[in-house]
Amino acid sequence: MAQKVLVTGADGFIGSHLAEALVRRGFHVRAFVYYNSFNTWGWLDTSPAEIRSELEVFTGDIRDPHGVKEAMKGCDIVYHLAALISIPFSYHSPDTYVDTNIKGTLNVLQAARELGTGRVVHTSTSEVYGTAQFVPITEDHPLQAQSPYAASKIGADQLALSFYRSFGTPVVIVRPFNTYGPRQSARAVIPTIITQIAAGQTKVQLGSVHPTRDFNYVKDTVQGFIKAGETDAAIGEVVHFGSNCEISIGDLAFLIAEVMGRQIEVVADPQRVRPSLSEVERLWADNSKARRLLGWNPSYAGRDGLKRGLEETVEWFTRAENLNRYKAGLYNI
Repeated sequence: MAQKVLVTGADGFIGSHLAEALVRRGFHVRAFVYYNSFNTWGWLDTSPAEIRSELEVFTGDIRDPHGVKEAMKGCDIVYHLAALISIPFSYHSPDTYVDTNIKGTLNVLQAARELGTGRVVHTSTSEVYGTAQFVPITEDHPLQAQSPYAASKIGADQLALSFYRSFGTPVVIVRPFNTYGPRQSARAVIPTIITQIAAGQTKVQLGSVHPTRDFNYVKDTVQGFIKAGETDAAIGEVVHFGSNCEISIGDLAFLIAEVMGRQIEVVADPQRVRPSLSEVERLWADNSKARRLLGWNPSYAGRDGLKRGLEETVEWFTRAENLNRYKAGLYNI
């Protein structure tokens, strides 16, 4: 019998890709989406009709423990992706990050404990490390919150591990580095660059361009999530999903321009620059544990893989029906 799984944050960028992939693999998927009066399901509204017809959509709020528990009933695996993720918005409204990221995760863990859920795959972030103290970054790297967002994710991660150690709750923590691809929010750097160029701008506005990141294509991230849900050896572990390749934001901008066949100039926009002590200067993932434990290998690794992933991402973003969803001229925090 096919397993029933719950995906929280299924209306979002990674969550929608994961929900679709799970349906295609034959899982019974319950998609937890954020309740709104417009009755929209986020990116799932754009999923193929044959995917949507197989989804069981549950509208709710991750901050509501009763709704979370109701959504989790009968589910063998919970993929917990629901979170607030924008770093600039966490400067603006840190309280919402505690409620959503920490308390929301507590709701999932408590329900899993009470219901006897078979597996919780909890989503972390490379931002928990702050600026790399050594590279490539292993799962044993010290944690350092350089933003309220990062602090909330460290809190959520530690709660998840505490439930594993205290109650035997079967938790896996997956820690994606900078995932990118179709449907990503405009608050992220790759959509920011692509949409400005696609809108005809030759002067691309960015914040700091010297920090480096390890970009992981969404298809690879999704495969990592699925393997984490299937591999018993991952329970109680933290596992990286990264390409094991770093690139500066400035070099990334010119690589995207090359893919798009454009000439650009990068212009500093002060409102996009993080406070100096909050900027994460360097991220570069060691993904050997995921290879060893999960048998996960990124298909879009290295500079060549990054370029292929960017080509697919550009192709999606530059379709008129997709580009029109974004406001290229506005800074999205």
